[in-house]
Parts: sequence; structure tokens; C-alpha cells
Amino acid sequence: MNLFYNKEPPKPPSEPVQLPPLRQREQTRPENYLPDDGLIDAVNVALLLGQPLLLTGEPGTGKTQLAYSLAYQLGLGKPLKFETKSTTTARDLFYVYDALGRFHAAQAAQLGEKSNKKSVDYITYNALGLAIMLANRPEDVQEAFLPVDFDKKVNRILGPGFEFTQPHRSVVLIDEIDKAPRDFPNDILNEIENRYFRIPELDNVEIEAPDERTPILVLTSNSEKLLPEAFLRRCIYYDIPFPNQKRLENIVEARLGTFAEPSSAFLSAALNIFFKLRDGGLRKKPSTAELLNWLIALRESDKGVDNPIATHPESVSRTLSSLVKMADDQKKARQILGLDKNNNE
Repeated sequence: MNLFYNKEPPKPPSEPVQLPPLRQREQTRPENYLPDDGLIDAVNVALLLGQPLLLTGEPGTGKTQLAYSLAYQLGLGKPLKFETKSTTTARDLFYVYDALGRFHAAQAAQLGEKSNKKSVDYITYNALGLAIMLANRPEDVQEAFLPVDFDKKVNRILGPGFEFTQPHRSVVLIDEIDKAPRDFPNDILNEIENRYFRIPELDNVEIEAPDERTPILVLTSNSEKLLPEAFLRRCIYYDIPFPNQKRLENIVEARLGTFAEPSSAFLSAALNIFFKLRDGGLRKKPSTAELLNWLIALRESDKGVDNPIATHPESVSRTLSSLVKMADDQKKARQILGLDKNNNE
């Protein structure tokens, strides 16, 4: 195994150690995504009806990557991604307003400091708000909310740094929506369905996407909490099943290419171990994404060896940390695979 970090380190090298290149981009290329037939049907129904697509499934089954694959196939560039957090509010999906910065500016103004900043300068548009903006022409957005005496040299809604391109449709990924507070899905029902939002800080102006360029929404959930029925009624739903061995072979071939040939003894042995662990009662079953990382670790640790699992069985123990992610599970995995329980190195 190639060792970059050692128990007894040598003297510091004269030049930095060259590490292997990252392979994350290769694994997540949208053109290599392999949806199952049920997912293809669900995506097409969502597109036909213009409704959001809600995806569930085990972590690592490709829920997030579907948005990138869909945007790629439709020629819409990269999706605009919103990462849901436990503190997310409905407004955050569209924009954030720097109220603290605005307050400090107001305080400074009272002390005689001059500033050319306006309310719009404290606004940053997030994924769905940005997608709705970009679906419009500049003149359509301006006509919707500008006063009669508006000086067109100053854009009081879009801000000085906002640049319109040719109006276009976007794919918007709302990732892990079940992380948000309980009221979040209900708070965005109308906005999600009709693709519009209001900005109270800018005279409560309403901005809406035209029907022909309405954003395409992909939402993911790890099912950590139930979503409201009213929200589910507005979505097309699909639960991505965990792939069987044959399908997993195809996914590995698509994501890693010749790095792990589907007919090789190496991949057969690796999948045998992988499914033993998944069926072994671990608290956290290893996912497809973790399998891909593990295969890369095995290959990189024993370059030039056709089947490192057979040639160097200790490589399984050394790379187990990329596949099993909980302390109790690692002990159990070693028992399942018959690895040395006393190997703490």
C-alpha cells in the first residue's frame, strides 16, 4: 500500500509530497448518471405536469445527482442548488436580507456618515429566487415594480452587481428539505406551485416566472421527518431503490470506467464484500457513493495489481474506513469479514 502518512515519519521532504488527484468530478459527471426506469418515468411526469419532483431513498443512491443529470440532458447548464438547514426559513429559498448590515448603515447615517447604499444592496438572491429572476427579461422585471419617476441608471431591485443574460429556464435543486423546520414546507406551498415570491423590504414587490420558462424543481429528502400532505399533493414522488448487484456493476462501470471492469474478479470480490456488509446488520449500511470511494482506495493503494483483494487481503482492512463509518459498525464489519480484531494500527 502506498503510504503518505507513516507511524514513524522520515525527515521532512525537500518538496511537498505529490498526492493522487481527486476523482470526485469523475464520479459525479452528469453524463455518467444511470437512472432506473421508474425514475425516468417520474421525471417525465413531473416535466409534463410542471410539478416539483420529490425524491427519497437511502443516502448515496443518487438523489442529488439526478438534478445535475436532468439539467445536463435538457441543456440548462448546472442546477441552482439550495442546501436546506435546520434554521432555514421560507424566505431563504428566494433571498437573504442583511438586516444587521442595514441597521449598522442606518446607525452610521445618524452619526453623519454618508452612504450610497440602498435596500437592494443588502439583498442576495438564492436558488429559486435567482431562477425566477433569470426566467424574466430585464424590462419585464423592471416594469413590474418600478415607480413612474424611476431613474433607469439605478436599479433598485436587481442591485448593481446583478447581470441579466438571455432569459432562460433553470433546474433548481432543493436538497434535503426534511432538514428544515416543520413549518417550512407549508410556508412555501403557493410559491413552489406558482413560482413567484415577494420582497417586503422592497415595497412588497412580487416577481413571477413566465409559464414558458418556469424553473424545474427537484427536491430531495432522506425521510428523517414526514412532509405535510398538502406539500406532497403538489409534488411528483419517487423513492429511488437501492440497486441490485447487476445494476451496481453498471453504475460502477459508468462512474469509474475501466477503473473497475464489471466482469473482473476484483469487482466481483468487492461487491461480495459490499453486500455482506449491507446484509450484516450494520447500523449504517454502506452506500453506492461509499462503494465507489472504496473501489478507488483499493485500486490506488495497490497500483498495477489486477485484484488487490485476492493479492493483498490486508488492503480490505486498511481501506475499511472509506466504507464503514461508525465505530460499532467497524467492529462488526471486521467480525463479518473475518478480519484481524486486534489490528488497531
